[in-house]
Amino acid sequence: MTERLYQYTLPPAAHWSLRVRRGTSLRLTDVEGGANLGMMFYNPEDKLEKYNAPDSLKCQHTFKLTRGNCLYSDMGRIFCSITEDSFGWHDTVCGNTNKDMVAKKWGEKDYQAARNEWHQNGYDSFLVELAKYGLNGKDLASNLNLFSKVIVDDSGNLSLDTSAAKAGAQITLRFEMDALVIMHTCPHPLNPAADYPYKPVHCELLQSAPVSEDDYCMNFRPENRRGFENNRLYHFCR
Repeated sequence: MTERLYQYTLPPAAHWSLRVRRGTSLRLTDVEGGANLGMMFYNPEDKLEKYNAPDSLKCQHTFKLTRGNCLYSDMGRIFCSITEDSFGWHDTVCGNTNKDMVAKKWGEKDYQAARNEWHQNGYDSFLVELAKYGLNGKDLASNLNLFSKVIVDDSGNLSLDTSAAKAGAQITLRFEMDALVIMHTCPHPLNPAADYPYKPVHCELLQSAPVSEDDYCMNFRPENRRGFENNRLYHFCR
């Protein structure tokens, strides 16, 4: 990756979406430490095809996401690959906050009264962005929570490891097919903070280098090679 094509800092408690082209990378930075970036992917040419968390985890034999992992669609294709990751542990099982959850944890603050200090939630953030493309709640599935490390105790209870947060942590997603990317910077549902956490994420679009035969992500798991082959067939037949 050499050329930076575009950059934007996604504010706290905000949402954003864009179409990312194949051959482009999206580098994301936790500016202050403690951010959570909720994220979903859809095929812009056929929006029924979307990110599939169970397939992404089971075919790579993992519970977490980090460098080398690929993010799969429900058609067995790869939306993007994680080519760089200084954080090392990203959640893809805990889902989103909703309005009631946020109100119970941090109280209600709407945009009309609080402006940028409002208490936005992940579920409604996704719905606002999805509506721009003719999608709605029926089109939601399990989402990613980047920059959020979830740990499990001996009884199987999940909790957010707040000690993992670090300012400047980065993850880079290289897109292997065109994707509609939906994002928000609302808190992780397991965030134990006493006050609503306002954390921005910096986004950079970069030109990716071509994928070579010795590519780390493609060879990270045998299943990933099959995913790349599914992508090759998809693009060949279009």
